[in-house]
Amino acid sequence: MNPTTSASTLWKITAFAASAILALPAHSDELLDRIPEVFERAAGQYDHMLSMVESDTKIPRTIKEDGSVLTVGPKDWTSGFFPGSLWFLHEYDGSEKWKDKALDYTRRLEVIRHFKDNHDGGFMLGCSYGNALRLAPSDEFREVLQDAATALGTRYVPSLGMIRSWDNPLFICPVIIDNMMNLELLTWAAKNGGDQKLQEIAVSHADKTLANHFRPDGSAYHVVDYDPETGWIRAIYGWQGADVQTPWARGQAWALYGFTMMFRETGKQEYLKCAENVAQFLMNHPNLPEDLVPYWDFGVEPGADVPRDASAAAIMASALLELSTLSDEGAAYRDFAAKQLLSLSKAPYLAEPKTNGGFILTQSTGHLPKGSEIDVPLVYADYYYLEALLRYRALLNNETRLSFGEVK
Repeated sequence: MNPTTSASTLWKITAFAASAILALPAHSDELLDRIPEVFERAAGQYDHMLSMVESDTKIPRTIKEDGSVLTVGPKDWTSGFFPGSLWFLHEYDGSEKWKDKALDYTRRLEVIRHFKDNHDGGFMLGCSYGNALRLAPSDEFREVLQDAATALGTRYVPSLGMIRSWDNPLFICPVIIDNMMNLELLTWAAKNGGDQKLQEIAVSHADKTLANHFRPDGSAYHVVDYDPETGWIRAIYGWQGADVQTPWARGQAWALYGFTMMFRETGKQEYLKCAENVAQFLMNHPNLPEDLVPYWDFGVEPGADVPRDASAAAIMASALLELSTLSDEGAAYRDFAAKQLLSLSKAPYLAEPKTNGGFILTQSTGHLPKGSEIDVPLVYADYYYLEALLRYRALLNNETRLSFGEVK
């Protein structure tokens, strides 16, 4: 595959090929038939949530202990997911209602278009403005995304060849696996009139992550701290995982999604191989529960009282669906994702109407070692769940669905 092939061309070719050659399993229709009901439930939940935060200028993230909605400011790393989910509701039914709400919450983030405080600009502005550009093309949105990519590029450490994730005094130059998710903002900008250096930065970061952030079994570390002068690894940390040697569930999902996306963006076979390795590790792990919604860390002893992470399942499913259009093992990835989404689309993970603070999914885990956001709804779980359902619908209906920042 030509590394210069555009993301749009790659997606269209692979989506067509997948739909043409993959035999659909019997259970596929079960999920496809379930999608309208799930989106109706999601719309009802978000109507309920919006009524709860009507006078709040901030953005929903999770719930408080009393069941009310916890909202955050634009600089919170999760700020882009709620507007992104609103865009997905608009994408599903085309209604002006959801478009108007999505525009409102997206534009609340314009104040961080030059954000440089950490690596999360891709999450914050890509998930909001990137979907805005897909579904309501505008020079306004293009300009914000270009500014966000330029700002993210300033965090690149040339001597290391990587983007510094955090400015945290506990580390010297930390790089986390989550950072792979923000590279799409850079590749988009470089292909749409921005500095070509941004593409080089994204590829360099992915190459170094591939070299240094994976165990022999295909799983990823969470935090690798570097000496930026020598490039040496100072230390490796489990951080949000149970231990430095255990695979933190959401971190593995970030790795799967990030390297799948970077293969789509570049055509580099090494990235596809990495994504396939992570996928096999996750799909075949002995600690994966029968319903395929992982415990918060794959290394913990399974048990009824061990928190699950629906957000990891949603991210993983969305990534596997894209990977299914790019890999020779596509049918297995698609079928596995469908089973995950079926689990998420019923109790106990799909919230009952007007409960759960209006969030769609229950039982996600944020940062268990710090005692933060355990067994709660999380806005990014909703985002990747809706994205996965839309990807699945497009795949089975042989429809072309645009990728980040693409327009018709």
